[in-house]
Amino acid sequence: MSYKTSRREFLKTAAAASAVTCMTPAAFGQEANAVAPSNQITLGCIGVGGHGTGWNLDAFLKIPEARVLAVCDVYRDRCENARDMVNEAYGSSDCGTHGDFREVLARPDIDAVVISTPDHWHVLMSVMAARAGKHVFCEKPTLTVEEGQVLIDVIKQTGVVYQGGIEDRSVEIYHRMAELVRNGCIGKLNRILVVLPEGEVFPKEEEAPVPEGFDYDLWLGPAPYTPYTPTKTGQQEWRNVFDYSGGKLTDWGAHLMDTAQVAMFQEHGGPISVDGNGTFPEGAMSNTATEYKIYYEYPGGVEMIVKSGGSGIRFEGTDGWVESPSWRKPMRASDPAILDAVIEPAENKMWPLPPTEHQSFIDGVKGRTTPYYTPTDIHRLSTAMHVGNISMRLGRKLTWDPESETFPGDDEANPFLSRPMREPWSLKETV
Repeated sequence: MSYKTSRREFLKTAAAASAVTCMTPAAFGQEANAVAPSNQITLGCIGVGGHGTGWNLDAFLKIPEARVLAVCDVYRDRCENARDMVNEAYGSSDCGTHGDFREVLARPDIDAVVISTPDHWHVLMSVMAARAGKHVFCEKPTLTVEEGQVLIDVIKQTGVVYQGGIEDRSVEIYHRMAELVRNGCIGKLNRILVVLPEGEVFPKEEEAPVPEGFDYDLWLGPAPYTPYTPTKTGQQEWRNVFDYSGGKLTDWGAHLMDTAQVAMFQEHGGPISVDGNGTFPEGAMSNTATEYKIYYEYPGGVEMIVKSGGSGIRFEGTDGWVESPSWRKPMRASDPAILDAVIEPAENKMWPLPPTEHQSFIDGVKGRTTPYYTPTDIHRLSTAMHVGNISMRLGRKLTWDPESETFPGDDEANPFLSRPMREPWSLKETV
C-alpha cells in the first residue's frame, strides 16, 4: 500500500480485499525462532515518531508472535522511516504505509493496532479501532475524565483486548515497592511523595506554511483549530499545551502516580479531595503548569503529595519508609530488612511481576485474556491526574467523588471533566 494512495481509493478496495488471505514472504516462516504466520498477531502501528518507533515498534519487532504489517503517520518521512525499520527487521519489503489511520482500521489483515500518538488522539483512535474489531495497544494517558468513561464502555461492548502502554508494572523496582507497601512491610501507609519533572516553556511562534508531506489537519484531529507553527507538533512541545495533553503531570505522573495508586489499593479507586497550586506560563505557546504542588487525600486517610522537581517516589508508613529517589534508581528503605522482606505467595496481596507491556498485550490477544493494564486502570490513573490539573487551574481545593466521578455540587469544576471535539470527530460514532 503506497503512502500516496488516497483514503477514498483505499476504502473502495477494502471490501474486495477482505476475501483475500493475507500472504507473507516464504522467508517469513523460516526465520530463527519463527512462529507460523497463522499463530501470529498482525499489527498496524499508528504514530511512528520517536516513542512510536524507539520504544513500541522496536519492542514489537522483537516478539516472534507479532508481525507488523503496516505503519501510519501524518508525517510522510516518519512513516517511511518506520517502514524501512520493519522491512529491515523482517528481511522483506511488504510493510504497508499509510497517512490516514482509518486506512489501517479498514484493513482486514490487521488484528490489532499500536497507538503512539499525542494524547488528544488516544481515546478517539482506541474506540474507533475497537468498533472496527481491532485489539488495541495505546499509550497513556486519556485527555479527559469523560473520555476514560467512554473507553471503558466501548472496550466492554466490543470485547476486544485493550492494553495501556505503561511499563512500570513490569519494572521490578516499582513492582517490588508496591508489593512491600501493599503487604504492610512499612506498617500502615500514611503518606506518599511523588516528584515529577518541571514543565517546559516554549515561546509563541508566528503562523507558518504547513510543510510538504505533513497532514496538519489530521494531526489536530479532534483538537481545536489553531494555525500551524513550526515547533508546536514537536514531541515535547505539544505535551505542554492543554489542547493536546496535560503537561508533565499527565506525562510523568502516568508512571509514578500509578505505582502510588497500586501500592495503596486504589488502582480502581481514586482520591476524595485535591488541592493544587501551579505556575502557568504567560504569553507562551506552553500553558500547562511548570512548577506545581498538589495535595491529594485518599480513602483511609492516606495523603499523596505530587510536586515538581525530580522523578522519584517515596512511601512513608508507621514502621518505616521505602523509596526510589529518581527514575528507576535502586530502592532505599529506613531499614534494610524492609527490602529483604519475604512474602509468602499464599499471603501476597500483589500480583506476580508481569512481562513487558508489549508481550503482555500479545499474550492477551492470543489467549483472549486481560493484559495487566486495562481501560479501567488507565482511566482511574488519568482521572487522578486530571483532577489535579483542574484544581490547579481553578486555584482551589476540590472535593472529588470517585464513585460518581464528579465534583459534588461544584458547577465551576464539573465542566472540566469533558471537552468538545472539533467536527467531524466524535466519540459517539465512527468518522
